[in-house]
Amino acid sequence: MVPAVPPWSGDELAARVLAAFEAYDAAFRGLARRFGAAFGKRDWREGQRLALERLLLYSEVLDELLEETRGALGAGAADEELWAEARAAFARLTESRDDGEIARTLFNSVARRAQGTVGVRPRTEFVGDEVIPGATPPPLDVRSYPAARPSAKLFERVLADLAPGPLADRAGDAEKAAGAVSRALRSRFGEESIEALELAPGVFFRNKGAYLVGRIVRTGGDLVPLVLALVHEEAGVRIDAVLTRADEASVVFGFSRSYFHADLSAEAGGARALVDFLHTLMPHRREDELFTSIGNNRHGKTLLFRALQEHLSRPGARLERAPGVPGLVMIVFTLPSIDVVFKVMRDRFGSPKRTSRRRVREGYRIVFLGDRVGRLADAQEFEGLVFPVASFTPDVLEELRGDAASAVHVDADTVTIDHLYTERRLTPLDIYLRQAAERGDEAAERAALLDYGQALEDLAAIRIFPGDLLLKNFGVTRHGRVVFYDYDELTRLTDVRFRELPQPRDELDELRAEPWFYVAENDVFPEELPDFLGIPERLREEFMARHGALFTAEFWQRMQERARSGDLVDFFPYPESRRLVRG
Repeated sequence: MVPAVPPWSGDELAARVLAAFEAYDAAFRGLARRFGAAFGKRDWREGQRLALERLLLYSEVLDELLEETRGALGAGAADEELWAEARAAFARLTESRDDGEIARTLFNSVARRAQGTVGVRPRTEFVGDEVIPGATPPPLDVRSYPAARPSAKLFERVLADLAPGPLADRAGDAEKAAGAVSRALRSRFGEESIEALELAPGVFFRNKGAYLVGRIVRTGGDLVPLVLALVHEEAGVRIDAVLTRADEASVVFGFSRSYFHADLSAEAGGARALVDFLHTLMPHRREDELFTSIGNNRHGKTLLFRALQEHLSRPGARLERAPGVPGLVMIVFTLPSIDVVFKVMRDRFGSPKRTSRRRVREGYRIVFLGDRVGRLADAQEFEGLVFPVASFTPDVLEELRGDAASAVHVDADTVTIDHLYTERRLTPLDIYLRQAAERGDEAAERAALLDYGQALEDLAAIRIFPGDLLLKNFGVTRHGRVVFYDYDELTRLTDVRFRELPQPRDELDELRAEPWFYVAENDVFPEELPDFLGIPERLREEFMARHGALFTAEFWQRMQERARSGDLVDFFPYPESRRLVRG
């Protein structure tokens, strides 16, 4: 029998994937422009809607492409030989494109889904350094402003060119920005001479803020980060803060923040050129994190996987238990050489957890689709990963084999994990507080504990209830900020019923081990919480003075009312002390 000729050749399949990518890319850029327009009109609800639309865009394009492919090819959609031909053709189509590596990530997504790939198939997907072989990406087409010193006139030019809307006080803000930069340079270097400012050609939008991002080029070629944080008040656009340190820029682009909408034209050099430019401002940040921060989170996930593979290939690399109290829902392990943790769901959850697998996955989805405001760790979701058995320490391997057998399959040489999440590795708050106490650093202990209270208030403001408020479920970043990372019981604030504890009817009620009144599954009694959180006794009075409202039903009910009214709270990725003084 003559074998059937597939409806599409490898060349045709590659061309259809590229067409889908180009449609995705056009929509992606269009959403950034529309987000900028919403900022210009102070239409914050439209900005929220556009942010959600973009988060769903990749999956929608991928699902449509898969449906088209399976409809045309039927069972042939899983044909490895066809995908190998398509891969070769796609390599040729994208080898000279500035966005070729991102296009190849989409190719990988559809090829893996169509074939049901577990592990890696180098014949049918792009791996490692094959992203763009031998290509040198063009540099970002920056806007350069030569100058001998940071003057008001210099910043007036910057604002005239790049401000995303009418300015409330261009001259006044330019003078304040010049003064802030001059003070920062004198403080760090003893003088303020420069050669130029170099700014990314577009504006970075997120939530209710906009950012001009660039660097100060000093004599001799030294580079100093420069981020101008903009707000749009009723009177017009104003500079809210001037940030000139790498750690400040890093927080702005942090993993606990929502992704930027970068208003960057294709002619400016594309995402790779932008990431390379950002890396000069934040050299310690991995490129996968930078791609993710500008909205290319699927490509960031691809690069993270490749980074993990590289770290695992190093001699002696072993996946080991992550520091902290073992979770009742997740098995958590890490690789010491990279600040990432892996989370695999247990088959059965330990008591007293009352959540479900569906609810845990829904918690992660709520975080992905919502506004993280610096208080929720971003997570990447992986399926069908294969590791060498030798990559695991014996205790982790045994725990995975015994407690997650439905999702983890171990044979003589490999460990296959059907589903896991990755997050940034943080120092658990309970460990951080204990270590600070042991070294006598009460200032660090106090700051972290008070920021924990602020984190709870911030989460309430974005309609999130963590569910499990124990200190071990929060982590501390290298900048000292407290971030929530355990989404086992996370839920929307409006899905919880906050109640005051009923008064006992008699002495027998007071002595009962179990509540004498009815408690529904979603009932929470905030006044009970202080006894369970493990707040150090010597700091408890100060914590209660600052954040005691958290332990009243009235606080949470008030935040629920704000949530239902659609109130959008301002959050800034820099401290209040960095905001420019008005007047």
